[in-house]
Amino acid sequence: MFRKMRRFKQQISDAECIEILKNTKRGVLSLIGDDGYPYGLPIDHLYCESDGKIYFHGAKEGHKIDAIKSCDKASYCVYDEGYRREGDWALNIKSVITFGRIRLIEDEEKAKEICAALTRKFTDDEEYLRKELANALSRVQCLEFIPEHMTGKLVNES
Repeated sequence: MFRKMRRFKQQISDAECIEILKNTKRGVLSLIGDDGYPYGLPIDHLYCESDGKIYFHGAKEGHKIDAIKSCDKASYCVYDEGYRREGDWALNIKSVITFGRIRLIEDEEKAKEICAALTRKFTDDEEYLRKELANALSRVQCLEFIPEHMTGKLVNES
């Protein structure tokens, strides 16, 4: 069903893919948008090791929500900051692409957990977190992405 990587010598392990998903803060979520056009959007994410799912949050309405309600197939791409070998100009980047299904989370307690964990990925300011949960949680829609296929690779830009 899913293609094998063409440049298989550049493929990284699933464990490396998971580390990248855990440590990167954002990526591009791609959905099937209006009239079948691709709709890719930059978005923050949370990778949950305990269930292997990727979580997002955003507004309760808009293009993203409409696309998800129309088709639950999605792709998510992240890449690390990369590194340069000494004396080399080219950047070496590890990227991960996941394919899977995405759904709206309706459980308010689960949404609160996701929002708290996402916020803690960016700041340890508990007062900020408390205010955000009190003031904005009711307007937030959390999303659950269930990976079905994942590949990662190391690319040298030269």
